[in-house]
Amino acid sequence: MTRQENVFWAKRNLVDYIYHSARLEGCNVTFPDTQTLLDGVNVGSVTLDDVQTILNLRDAWKYVLSNIDKPFNLEYICKINEYTARNESLEWGVLRTGNVGIGGTDYKPPIPEEHKVIKMIKKINSVENPTERALDYFLWACRAQLFWDGNKRTSTLAANKILIEAGEGIFSIREKNIIEFNRLLSQFYTDGKPEIIKHWLYDNCIDGIEEKYLI
Repeated sequence: MTRQENVFWAKRNLVDYIYHSARLEGCNVTFPDTQTLLDGVNVGSVTLDDVQTILNLRDAWKYVLSNIDKPFNLEYICKINEYTARNESLEWGVLRTGNVGIGGTDYKPPIPEEHKVIKMIKKINSVENPTERALDYFLWACRAQLFWDGNKRTSTLAANKILIEAGEGIFSIREKNIIEFNRLLSQFYTDGKPEIIKHWLYDNCIDGIEEKYLI
């Protein structure tokens, strides 16, 4: 795809991507609920917390798609988190400064140090293949838990910035894959070995435009 085609594809399917991201976070919403909320209409059965998550995802996607040409650096990633975790987290848009735990594993991510994070982002940016670069960033950032909250959502959007900029498709963990994704992610958190989950993500979680939509 060209970058223009990739942006078109993302915008065309944005409700779908937001819905699956919300479901990954445990939001009790349906696809019609998500569409209705994004159309600006309240849904009485959806909690305020879930509404916040969906609207935050909308705004974070808007930021990414409007700033696809900006350099991929810590400032950009923090901006994604600022939108993603707004009013949901202890702080948003800044690296966490305290300890956190991850359910289902004994792994304890260290408190992120800015200079080390910047160094790792530069290392990932040096990976030539954009799809590999996107998956490398996603997995590293999820395990590093850079922020107080919204790490999977922020990492997903950051990975999509890399993919869309290069015209390589969209990264999305669909509802049908959530159980297997969580199992593999928990294993990765525990052993720090990305190979199995990286191959699985490549095979199951990246999609692109179909020729018929270009006509």
